[in-house]
Amino acid sequence: MDLNSPMNTPDNLRRADQRFHLHPFTQHEELHAQGTHILVEGRGVFLRDSEGRQLLDGLAGLWCVNVGYGCPEIVEAVHAQMRQLAYYPSFFNSTTEPAILLAEKLAALAPPGMGHTLFSNSGSEANETALKLIRTLMKLRGTPGKTKILSREFAYHGVTLGTTSLTGLPSCFSPFDLPLPGFVHVPGPHAYAANREEDPAAYGQWCLEQTERIVERENPDTIAAIFVEPVQGAGGVIVPPPGYLQSLRALARQHDILFVADEVITAFGRVGDWFASGLWELEPDLMTLAKGLTSGYLPLGATMVREEWAELLIHGGPLAHGFTYSGHPTSCAAALANLHVLERDALPARVQADVGPYFQRKLRALADHPAVGEARGVGLIGALELVPPGGKAGLNPATPLGIRAAKLAREAGVIVRGIRDLIAVAPPLIISHAEIDQLFEGIQQALDRLHPPMK
Repeated sequence: MDLNSPMNTPDNLRRADQRFHLHPFTQHEELHAQGTHILVEGRGVFLRDSEGRQLLDGLAGLWCVNVGYGCPEIVEAVHAQMRQLAYYPSFFNSTTEPAILLAEKLAALAPPGMGHTLFSNSGSEANETALKLIRTLMKLRGTPGKTKILSREFAYHGVTLGTTSLTGLPSCFSPFDLPLPGFVHVPGPHAYAANREEDPAAYGQWCLEQTERIVERENPDTIAAIFVEPVQGAGGVIVPPPGYLQSLRALARQHDILFVADEVITAFGRVGDWFASGLWELEPDLMTLAKGLTSGYLPLGATMVREEWAELLIHGGPLAHGFTYSGHPTSCAAALANLHVLERDALPARVQADVGPYFQRKLRALADHPAVGEARGVGLIGALELVPPGGKAGLNPATPLGIRAAKLAREAGVIVRGIRDLIAVAPPLIISHAEIDQLFEGIQQALDRLHPPMK
């Protein structure tokens, strides 16, 4: 089939998809039974599918389409770069203008001290790059025995062997007999999952105390780094209690452990600031980026390194790491245009002062719905924990509510993500108040069908 063939009917495409395409993160028997949902067009916060139906995208693609669909500035920048120089690598003492300008722009936007960037293609690769840089940094600084890596339960850091080992979700690592040796999971501050939702601060403190115990058990002289999502996204939109992240950062400093902020989801306005690390003053040693860096228009990841560590890398001999598409000029051109739109339209500030608070009010207004056990979020990201008619005690891992609720929401015209027994919501940053109303009206309809109101 070619893209313009009249044979590309929805039914023909579904048959071809079933015959030839392996989908990521998919139960294929279920997919083939119900048929693939094919999206064909996007404008603003809306998508159109192959049946002509319009849907409001309440997940911004996969937490990434921050400036919305059909952004002309990005499309034009990509077109112009493709015409001028579609591709050249950053190997062989060479690079291209967009890669240089993007590295410079990121250094200007990032929290103080984050001055150097190594580009990749995705969040997984950005975190894998961080893992490798940390290993060589420990050797260069004379502490080669520091090889272990900490991450948290409910964390999601990627799908390579290394980053899956970082990920604290058994559904992601168990099928592949991971984690690898040397990866240690510490508690994540998911108070709701621990039945401590009435006092998340106290549970966060318990997590910190347990983390310190694990550090002592493992011996801090063997631990190189801890990877931390400021808001744990795919693990369930776990928002840290006040002061928790700063205390975790202090604990890492105390034990000479590098602090890596995984901002693949949280950067570029999602939490109401350019970076969650700036919002919460985390001062990371390394920071990983993707998703909102190009608003998903083209693949691009980035690993930013604090100046003192970058100096070690610069003077440490050949840096034998990188990808064919590191600093891909067309992807970097897309990122520069995307950052221009975010800056010109003050979208991070808009999330902080306007649409973020409105979104959170609408989200938390559903906390009293009989199908909702908890509502939580920050900025333009949130989650609703779901419960059956019997309440939280009636939850059954064999029949999780999240996927079912997400399907009902899609039938109501809005896209959200189902995770275990919750739905996650993170719309494009350009969303209006009226569109937020429409989003939550669709979610309300899904909740009503999930847990019909009493007559």
